[in-house]
Parts: sequence; C-alpha cells; structure tokens
Amino acid sequence: MAKKSGVRAIFGLACIVCGTRGYVTSRNKLNTPEKMKPKKFCSNCRKVQEHKEIEKLK
Repeated sequence: MAKKSGVRAIFGLACIVCGTRGYVTSRNKLNTPEKMKPKKFCSNCRKVQEHKEIEKLK
C-alpha cells in the first residue's frame, strides 16, 4: 500500500472577486511555501479570475 505523506496540504480555492469556493487542491509545503494564487474559471462570475487559498481541509 502507498503511504500517506504529511508534507502535502489540502486546501480550497476561493474567487477573490465574489468569494465563491469552487476548487479543492493540494500543494507540497516544502517545495512551495508561499500561498498559491492561480487563475481559474469562476462559475459565479462566468470568467477567469484569480483565486486565493482558503482554510485547510481535513
């Protein structure tokens, strides 16, 4: 069986314009210590917007 690594953090992404939470992703804390701000499609705004990290999911 594959072992779980405690390095990867699971978190959600929220649109910075409207605040809608539409994505869940993970990142390696050691390789990318800063918070992610990817551009994703927001279904509420109906266009590509910058998203920010929100609280860690369990």
